[in-house]
Amino acid sequence: MSGRKVAVVLFNLGGPDGPRSVEPFLFNLFNDPAIIGLPDFIRPHLARFISRRRAPGARGNYALMGGGSPLLPETRKQADALQALLTTALPGDEVRCFIAMRYWKPLTEETAARVADFGPDEILLLPLYPQFSTTTTGSSLKAWREAYKGPGRSRTVCCWPAGESFLAAHARLIEQAYEAAGRPAKARLLFSAHGLPEKVIKGGDPYQAQVEATAAAVAARLSGDWDWRVSYQSRVGPMKWIGPNTEDEIRAASKEGLPLVIVPIAFVSEHIETLVELDIEYAEVAKHEGCPAYIRVPALGVDSLFIAGLAGVATQALRREGLDSDGSYRCAGFGNCPRAA
Repeated sequence: MSGRKVAVVLFNLGGPDGPRSVEPFLFNLFNDPAIIGLPDFIRPHLARFISRRRAPGARGNYALMGGGSPLLPETRKQADALQALLTTALPGDEVRCFIAMRYWKPLTEETAARVADFGPDEILLLPLYPQFSTTTTGSSLKAWREAYKGPGRSRTVCCWPAGESFLAAHARLIEQAYEAAGRPAKARLLFSAHGLPEKVIKGGDPYQAQVEATAAAVAARLSGDWDWRVSYQSRVGPMKWIGPNTEDEIRAASKEGLPLVIVPIAFVSEHIETLVELDIEYAEVAKHEGCPAYIRVPALGVDSLFIAGLAGVATQALRREGLDSDGSYRCAGFGNCPRAA
């Protein structure tokens, strides 16, 4: 079938576009019931308190990147590249990619109105989170369902943690970064993902299992015999988080005298967790601990293999009904996998 109007909606977290938007961005984040599961009459008050308290430090970190997050411009590049590939792959159809950010502009409600104005026949909901979590993809899809009132038949991709092109793109970038660093001997490969409170995982969220499946599959595609591990970063607050912690793993490798190759395995774009946390804060830890080499592999960005993989996921999903993964991974025993509902 051709002649369709196809809207591809790309979901991501969003980030403040300047110093003034840091505090409202943080409020939106902490006021999300998927992040803080308190009743509605309490959560906004706590979110306001946390956002005011954390805003000054966060502004300092965003200042290191020019004052705002690069996530939206990076996502626009991905959307443009994906739209170009899909326009070629679906001749006769009018394909348009939209961006819906969860916590800052363009927010889901704004994008939902733009998609409705487009008047699509088909809508594909495609998260830019490779691994599913209730705190990311789940939250974005819920916001979309509440916001969208327009026409079109919807299909949803819930996750794509082990897609062949996605894995190959990671493997290629790792090999390139390692080669550029002079291939230091006995290096340890550290796949670093954003962490979550442990209770989220124990509640049936498949995120950690999917992250570890991605890492294992990428490592299997590398040449040579790598010493690799998975770790989790960005821990905040008093709750117990999943581990091991990335900073602890950097210290451990440094004490063993091992060069480190660190890969952002759950982030597809450069943003504060890569450009500040990995490149500045953790790099300083590695230097202080005497790590022989600290090599940071770039996020996927508009890597050609990655974008081609996304296009493949999209065209495959447009041929089926409802919600599903890309077929590269099947969750087992996770109550909060959306396909378990």
